[in-house]
Formats: sequence, structure tokens, C-alpha cells
Amino acid sequence: MAGQRDHRNDSSQMKELLQFDELPLQQREHEQECSSKESSSLAGCCSSSSYSTPSSSCAPASSGAVGGRGAEEDEPPCPQRDDGASSSCLLDDLKRLPRCSNKLGHLNYSRMHTVLVNADIFNCGGALVPLEGRDAWTSNFVKMPCSQASAMTVKTGPIQHKERRWDVISKYLRGLAKKPEASVDDVEAAIIKYNPKYKGQWSFDALSSFVKCVPKAENYYDKLFPKIAALALQLPDCVKKPIPLLQSGNPASITLSQVQISCLLANAFFCTFPHRNTNSSTAEYHSYPSINFTSLFGNWSERKKEKLRAIMHYFKVVTDKNTEPKGLVTFERRLLRDTGVHNWRSCKETMPKLHVTSHGTIETEGTGMLQVDFASSWIGGGVLGSGLVQEEILFLINPELIVSRLFTEKLANNECLVITGSQQFSCYSGFGDSFEWAGPHEDRLRRDEWARLQRQILAIDALHFRHRRDQFSMSKAYCGFKGYGNNEPDIATGKWGCGAFNGDPQLKAVIQLMAAAKANRGLAFFTFHDEILKNDLQQIHHLLVTDGTTVEKLFGLLEDFCAAQQIPGGPRVDLFTFIRNSIRGSRSLL
Repeated sequence: MAGQRDHRNDSSQMKELLQFDELPLQQREHEQECSSKESSSLAGCCSSSSYSTPSSSCAPASSGAVGGRGAEEDEPPCPQRDDGASSSCLLDDLKRLPRCSNKLGHLNYSRMHTVLVNADIFNCGGALVPLEGRDAWTSNFVKMPCSQASAMTVKTGPIQHKERRWDVISKYLRGLAKKPEASVDDVEAAIIKYNPKYKGQWSFDALSSFVKCVPKAENYYDKLFPKIAALALQLPDCVKKPIPLLQSGNPASITLSQVQISCLLANAFFCTFPHRNTNSSTAEYHSYPSINFTSLFGNWSERKKEKLRAIMHYFKVVTDKNTEPKGLVTFERRLLRDTGVHNWRSCKETMPKLHVTSHGTIETEGTGMLQVDFASSWIGGGVLGSGLVQEEILFLINPELIVSRLFTEKLANNECLVITGSQQFSCYSGFGDSFEWAGPHEDRLRRDEWARLQRQILAIDALHFRHRRDQFSMSKAYCGFKGYGNNEPDIATGKWGCGAFNGDPQLKAVIQLMAAAKANRGLAFFTFHDEILKNDLQQIHHLLVTDGTTVEKLFGLLEDFCAAQQIPGGPRVDLFTFIRNSIRGSRSLL
């Protein structure tokens, strides 16, 4: 753990507290999956799906993959206004896609925007054609399995020789693809042939147990394995332009087709990506999440079973030409350069629109809004391990999000990731140990001018806080909430950073209110069946609105609250009580 802070009750201390308190680098798998510990105690605390049911986590089914631009959208339910004094708005009063959107214009490449399809053909109404490019085996790009520079040592009897690794991969995947049926043993044998170093180290017991335990009527996996192998083999023809890494400190975006994503994920399934099998601090990709599926295939558990049901359903859809998705997805790394305290001390915005509810989920009732992923700084968290809280569930029902792990470096304190256009493939129920795959979901969202489904997901990470005083981190929330147009959708969020990350729900709610106010965006806040937080947040928001409290003033109250927490033996009250007493006290002096 980092050393103890010098607890000074002055502005320099507050400035320090308002920035993220970076923890020392720990083992990768431990950090990515810390949120999965004692999950039963976290249900309802930090997941948008804590109490969801299959019907509540899915929109009504319609057609399969959305091939055209402009399919019918799902209309979210319109809730009733709560009784009592409140300045909250109706959920339907908040802005959503497609009713609010900025004009995109033509799909174009730029220095900061890499497009992996031919934009000229697309802009003329043509098909999604992979853009031509040259192989790049450098530190700024994803090192691809099919690269000419990727080689391995092959032993033939007593003789060893270098061979192009893709030739070895192709040989064994073609063998699988030609089979009408393939077993888990066949899959394992192929993977180990081009990853010989890990023979005896990698376990496939979870994948094997999964195939054995699934009822025969639902068990299509022996026929699916060859199809995934065939999809993986398309990589040289499917992704021709080098994929840049979304590196820390460099805002940039990548747009690629859903078919390209499925091909990349098929290669992740067969563990073909080079230099991505270790999390050693000296490894080339030590600051990136894992991407090869090895950790998903080993260490059987009921969680792994349900995860594999969702992942295998995704591959079933994308390997069928009748349901193959035909759109684009954009991954954008954003950076907030000026995170100084002075920005909050001079912010004159008043409180934003707020809808707060104890029912519903971000991904369903928040349809069309900017949906907050309570992320790990290692994007996707423990999705390929045993983690099963909000972020992992989101990545399982929208598996295209997993490809972000291929190119997204660990998020820094002033960074976030925005994903536009990902498709939901599955329904689910439960959370943590109670999570279950609950069947297919057929997305009916409209597509924008760039053929992206009108779904925006914002990944902002929350640190594992040791003390409540370490949580004043408005800059991270503002980095994600800040708009880049004149007609942005409002934000669907909830108890960000609570539960496994020790966050104070009241404090995190106020921080998000302030960030939304500064960004001039409304907020839909889902408390996930926490009636007390719902009522308390409605009341404190009503007080802040009727008082005309600005972000500047509320920031000052947070400074005072922080100072009060540092007084040895001083009174301990929760934040909402502190704010309420401060505002009413100032009124009484007038």
C-alpha cells in the first residue's frame, strides 16, 4: 500500500484529495478481480443489475442482427413521479438518443481517428470493406498473430527451426475448421501447438466441464468450435490495416466493423495474440489487460459456466451469416488535461436535472443515454476471470466490448473510455454468484450515420479507497461526462465506486451531480433497490436546487467536510447531513 498521507487541513491537502490516490501496481489478476470478492455482500451496492430479472435486463426481441441503418428503437418505460417535495424530473424528461444527437457528417480518418474500413466506399453507401494497410510490428500498434514478424521455434525431431507463427496457427485451426464437430480436447490441442511454452500450465477444465454439464438440447458447442476456428482464420483478410494502441496520455479513437471485432475475438478465443500471455511487470504489454481467453478456460466454477454460456451464444450469432452483425463500433480514449482544483472553485453552474429511482437498470431504463460502466482501470476488469459485478456483466451481455482489452492501456487518473455502437447479445439475471445467462437478446436500436447502434457506454474507473477522505475525485467523472457537441444525451449512472471499492454512496452521488452540472447534462441515478439512498438523494438535490447552490459553493462544502473529517475526535456525520446543516445554518444567519 502507498504510504500514509500528511493530513493538513489546508487547500494543498484538498487539492491532493481531489485527485486520484494511485495505488502501487499489484498483481494484474488481483486488481482486475478485486470486485468479485465476497460478491454476495455487494449485491445491490455497485451493480446496475443487482436485482434484475430476465425481463428487466432485456428489451423485447425482434429481428436478429441489425443489418440496415435505421431499425426500430426500443421505447423506454415512462415512470411515475414520486410523492413528496422533490426537484427531481421524470425519466422521460431526460435527453436520449436518437432524439438528441449531433450531426456526424462523413466517416473520415484523421491523425487521432483510425478507421479500419474503407470510409470512401462506406460514405458512398457501399459495404463495409476492410481498409488496406501494411503490417506494423512496432510498440505503437497491436502485434497481430498474422504478422510476418511473428515467429516461433518449431521442433522436428532433433532439429529446431524458426517458422512463421501464423503458418502454425493456420495449420491447426484449418484442421479444426474442416471438422463437422470438434471437442474441447481438439481445441486445447490446437492452442497448445502454437503456445507450446504453456503445455501443462494452462488448464481447460472450465471449458471441458461446461460442455459436459450443458443439457444436450442446448449443447451445440461441438459444432460451434469449428466455426469459431474458421472465423479466426479470416484475420489476414478481415483486418488489413494496423490497429493502433490507445495509449495512456494520448486521446484517440478507433472505428472498426462488428465483423472485424468478431474475427479478433475468435483469435482471442483461440489464444493466438503474441506477447499477451503474461502479466509480468517486465512484459511488453504489462500495462494492458489480458486478451487471450486462457484464464476463462481454466478453474471451473458456476460463474465460469454462465460466462461461457454468454460468450458461446455471441459466437453462435456472429458465425451465422443470417445473423452476422453489419455495423461499426467506435472506441474512444478521452483525456482531461486540466484537472486543477481552481476549475471547481470558480464553477457557477447550478444543479443539473436529476431523476433518481430505486428500480430499473442502467442498460435498460437508461437506453439512449450515456451509460456509465463502473469500470476497472484495466478495462473489462475480471471478465475473463471470475469477476462478475457490473462491469463484467456489461461485457458479457455486450461481448464486443471485450475487444477493447486488446488495444486499451490501463486508464490513468484523468482518462476514460467511451464505446459507441456495441450490440447487446444476451439477457441475464442476478449478480455475482447469482448471475445467470437468461437467453438471447436481439437489439432493436437504431443506427447512426456511421452505422453504429445508438448505444454509448462510458468506462470510468473507481479506485479501491482505503479511507473516505481519499474519494474526492470529480475530475475522473467530469472527464467522462464532458460533452463534445451541442446536443449530447444525458447520463445514466448509479453507485459508482461503491461496494468492493469502498466508495461512500452519498459522496459519489454528489461528485457525479457536480460533474454533470459542469458538463451541462442531466442525470438518471439508479440506486439498485436502495430506498434510503434514493430518498436521501432526492431530498438533498431538492435542497441544493431550492437554495440555488452552485458547483462552486458545493465544492466549498466538500472542502469543509473534508477538513471536518480530519479533526481528531471531531463529530462524525454523513455528507448529506453536513450539507443540510451547512445550508440551513447559513440561511439562519441571513
